[in-house]
Amino acid sequence: MQFKHFLQFKDFSREEYEYLFERTRWIKRAFKDYRQYWPLADRTLAMIFDKNSTRTRLSFEAGMHQLGGSAIYLSTRDTQLGRGEPVEDAARVISRMVDLVMIRTYQHEVMERFAAYSRVPVINGLTDEYHPCQIMSDIFTYTEFRGSIEGKVVAWIGDANNMCNTWLQAAEIFNFTVHVSTPPGYSIEPERIGLSGHTHFAVFDDPHRAVSGADLVTTDVWTSMGFEEETEQRKKDFADFCVDAEMMALAKPDALFMHCLPAHRGEEVSTDVIDGPQSVVWDEAENRLHTQKALMEYLLLGKVDVNK
Repeated sequence: MQFKHFLQFKDFSREEYEYLFERTRWIKRAFKDYRQYWPLADRTLAMIFDKNSTRTRLSFEAGMHQLGGSAIYLSTRDTQLGRGEPVEDAARVISRMVDLVMIRTYQHEVMERFAAYSRVPVINGLTDEYHPCQIMSDIFTYTEFRGSIEGKVVAWIGDANNMCNTWLQAAEIFNFTVHVSTPPGYSIEPERIGLSGHTHFAVFDDPHRAVSGADLVTTDVWTSMGFEEETEQRKKDFADFCVDAEMMALAKPDALFMHCLPAHRGEEVSTDVIDGPQSVVWDEAENRLHTQKALMEYLLLGKVDVNK
């Protein structure tokens, strides 16, 4: 049986994303209209969490239920994975009992090992290297408010983390540009991300220059999960990288602000920006639910009639 995994953003083509966005629009409308849609009845999603989560767990668990299926939460602390069972063995067993697996963990290599031995599709719910479900939601959110993201400028301010890496992959697929501004010592690694070239991003030492003329400004916490011991040093290194009203004013007048959440107000973003009129963070968070429903439908059923 042929099936696909979704481990990095570049695993799908632009045509596949366009299809997923069309399905997302349909599924979201059905949800808002209280119309029952259960294409995944009797299907089961296993959710394996090595990293804690609010939005990832809620969006996948609620989404699977809303599609008529069921979801099982598995913490590595409460399973044999936390007691030394090989990832490959866990994949062999778990994938014989469910239809779909979502994993949220630290090392991306662990997820790749699981996927290599899985009999069902595996979804990346987040690793230290990539966060494809979040960027899929972000781009869909942009299209809802502003139309196509092709040819636009996205300003990434802060750490060159999993979010930044995934934005860079997305830029090549959707043909937009990412302006990256990070403090010294936290820069991007294009070769590690697997980019095909250097034509879809530009690097700026000054975050104000990166934001200038941008269509979308986005950031993330300065200290990602797993790097807590660096918190105090990072607060010093990132002190000039807060997206505040002064910085946001340099973007285009109709520019949007996004944040994958949770946010630390007063650190990477000021309260007046995240709660301001250009912020779409709450729509962005909700759209995790709808884009992931479209993703799960696609991985399990393939393409369905978009006019259904």
